[in-house]
Amino acid sequence: MPRASERGAVAVEFAILAPVLVMLLLGIMEFGRAYNVQTTLTNAAREGVRSMAINNSQATARAAAKTAVGQLNPALADGNITFSSATCTIGSQMTVTISYNLSTMTGIAGPFAMSGKGTMLCGG
Repeated sequence: MPRASERGAVAVEFAILAPVLVMLLLGIMEFGRAYNVQTTLTNAAREGVRSMAINNSQATARAAAKTAVGQLNPALADGNITFSSATCTIGSQMTVTISYNLSTMTGIAGPFAMSGKGTMLCGG
């Protein structure tokens, strides 16, 4: 049987631990989202460089990268996709870099600069 002097101790302990647990949960969610966006950017850069290496067209490569990105909010702009050179000559390497500023769900921290990079040999 609990003593009368210990009444409310559980509520005080919960009030102390609840913010820590909520912050831990939000941190896990933010990290998972950031990891997902990083993987998406890398895969989109790979799709873009693959398209550039085969078709030698920056417009086609940008379209392939934007399609691979999917539903990022805010959407990926053309200025976020850069190429290491204007054309893809056979035997040289092409690199596509996609940069993105990820805003957090909680708004506690500022936007994080993220990038995905893909490199492929042109013409093959």
